Amino acid sequence: MIYLEDIFMRDQFNATVPTKLVRHKDPEVDVKNLYQTGEFEIYQAIQGKDVFKNAVQLLSFIATEGTHCVFVGKYNIKGVEGPIDFPPREYGVQTGFKYELVRDKNFDHFRERLVIDWGLATRNWVQNFRYQSKNVIELLPEGHVKDFPGYLDLIISFSELKNIIDFPVANRVWKRMLSSTSGIYLILDTYTGKLYVGSAHGRNGIYGRWSDYAKDGHGGNEELRNLIETDPQAKFRFKFSILQTLSPSLTYHEVSTYENLHKEKLGTKANGLNLN
Repeated sequence: MIYLEDIFMRDQFNATVPTKLVRHKDPEVDVKNLYQTGEFEIYQAIQGKDVFKNAVQLLSFIATEGTHCVFVGKYNIKGVEGPIDFPPREYGVQTGFKYELVRDKNFDHFRERLVIDWGLATRNWVQNFRYQSKNVIELLPEGHVKDFPGYLDLIISFSELKNIIDFPVANRVWKRMLSSTSGIYLILDTYTGKLYVGSAHGRNGIYGRWSDYAKDGHGGNEELRNLIETDPQAKFRFKFSILQTLSPSLTYHEVSTYENLHKEKLGTKANGLNLN
């Protein structure tokens, strides 16, 4: 059996200083989405109670399936303010504590890869570090996203899409499945709720078309480009999904017919991000 400290000791993890383990799971906040959009560290730093009291460092995790959770960073605590008011309310906290947390980048190569079993005490989302208390379930390949869920159950963020394209070996099933089909896809701006409908056909199918989005977020689409030029972080709030898979043998005209049908159904020309 491999324990959490067995992995971290190789990177000179100092277990002798006061350390807290943190498992983030919030029924009112999509913590995973905050992580993918770069807002997680702000969310973690603001707490209603002095939950990190007396700690020098944090090992932070985000809950996944069951009692499992994935590592998202080691943080050094440099200071704390509080109790203070937060006008307007931030992440459900009106009065509380704000910590100065600095991520230790020496441990970044474990982010989104190291999965542990938190154990049955999941209500205790902040715990003091103890030797041999957390079992390591797996250390995923660098860039691994998740298991391929099937075409119609697929919803991924821009960050996940980028990893799928940038690390094809770690996501080989994704590459094989997305390359084997043409189809109609949807991009959702999770902040505004606006939609973009697009189509993929020809060589490498959806995988080939989505590779363009992984490079810059807009894939050459004018309205998406304008959005990202105004706000470079906008692409991190995009969610990608598939509306319909199509045979790779269909012509460009046939695929475009299906694309226009979905645009009409969803109203993405009048109220969304499609210009034509």
